[in-house]
Amino acid sequence: MKISDISSFNAAREAGMAKLLPSRPRIAIGMGTCGSGNGAEGVYHSFADTIDSMGLSFQLTRVGCFGFCAAEPLVNVWLPGKPLVILHRIRQNDAPAILDELQAGRIPAELALCKIEEWDHVTGTVKYGSGYPDIPHWHQIPFFKGQKKIVLRNCGLISPDDIEEYFAVGGYLGLYKVLIDSNPQSVIDQIKASKLRGRGGAGYQTGIKWEFLRKSKAEQKYIICNADEGDPGAYMNRNEIESDPHSLLEGMIIGGYVMGATEGIIYVRAEYPLAVHRLNLAIEQAKEYGLLGENILGRGFRFDIRLVEGAGAFVCGEETALIRSLEGKAGRPTPRPPYPAEKGLWGKPTNINNVETWYNVAPIVVKGPAWFTETGSPKSPGTKVFSLVGKVQRTGLVEMPLGTPLKTFVYDIGGGAPAMKTVKSVQTGGPSGGCIPKEMFDTPVDYETLAQLGSIMGSGGMVVMDEDNCMVDVARYFIEFTHS
Repeated sequence: MKISDISSFNAAREAGMAKLLPSRPRIAIGMGTCGSGNGAEGVYHSFADTIDSMGLSFQLTRVGCFGFCAAEPLVNVWLPGKPLVILHRIRQNDAPAILDELQAGRIPAELALCKIEEWDHVTGTVKYGSGYPDIPHWHQIPFFKGQKKIVLRNCGLISPDDIEEYFAVGGYLGLYKVLIDSNPQSVIDQIKASKLRGRGGAGYQTGIKWEFLRKSKAEQKYIICNADEGDPGAYMNRNEIESDPHSLLEGMIIGGYVMGATEGIIYVRAEYPLAVHRLNLAIEQAKEYGLLGENILGRGFRFDIRLVEGAGAFVCGEETALIRSLEGKAGRPTPRPPYPAEKGLWGKPTNINNVETWYNVAPIVVKGPAWFTETGSPKSPGTKVFSLVGKVQRTGLVEMPLGTPLKTFVYDIGGGAPAMKTVKSVQTGGPSGGCIPKEMFDTPVDYETLAQLGSIMGSGGMVVMDEDNCMVDVARYFIEFTHS
């Protein structure tokens, strides 16, 4: 099973593609935490039982969340040669009727949300097929219109439990390329040229952080993924890990090679049991395929990743507090300097990046920094994933180019407030951020502009409030105080 050359790599990709686009109908149930909380477990078992009782040769699998949490449970159905269709708000008793339609080569139109004819992944396009003219394309749905999925590129489409499906959509090809090229400084130059900024809140230049650690002289270095997502209303990292854990591992392995580290640690909230389970499974699979451990891909590189479950202390989202927690101490921030790149975990040079930062690494390595900077604003390229929650009609995970106006999130994607209500403000950045009143909804959502208002990007929580929320008056006071 170990991958050692391009031949074994391609064989793994072909095996994954045979699962992703099989010769028989495929049904995939969205089973992230959001889907399961809305009944997806029962939907899955209903499909399994009905397929068995009807004697159907259908493939049934689990995927993560496609992002539209308000429409859960979501079910993907695919008939060979046809588009992938996403069905929404599916209940257990819908399974027999859906299977009857699929068996007859039809899609239950009343349950169809949208279709996908082709999908852009890291190394190319997966072509599902064409047809169903009455079903809108995914990007024509108001919730998805304008979204560009880089971080969420695989979420809701591949099985998070199957490394071969990750191979099928170009997974680990970025790592393969980096190890074959054997030029760590070139990778750092690419990350710097992409202007990728840390997606955990501060927005520091990732390439510069990486270069600091690479230049540090030490026999032992660490890299850490900060998955201690604590902002109220924020669940981006949870969904990303639940839906596509191998993208996180690939980014960290690339980072470990480039920065000269031999150990990676993922500090994840213990309140995310499904994310923890899928990460542990992904780590074991990566070891089986020779992507973690000794002599990775036969290139003489050694690197391991382990999980540490945090107890949910909000302050441990701060990197020096997180390091103290990993050392078994109270999670309290420490003065800087020295910075972690000089003296971090156990006194050794350390680099910490947020989950979403690591997810951007492989696409940049494969497609190049020029591709990445085509999206977003000049100082804040790329996309950002937000969890849009609160008093809006359509909630879920939203991945938009940085610089998108706040009103686009609230009204175009979220659909505004429920009937008879009026949106008054949006909180960004969690407890360390601020509330932005509706008079300022033309504000571009990027690091600099939010900072000028006295708020911050944070990890990506976006909580919409209406006139019933007492925070509205606080929002106005906050802005007035900041500008006084």
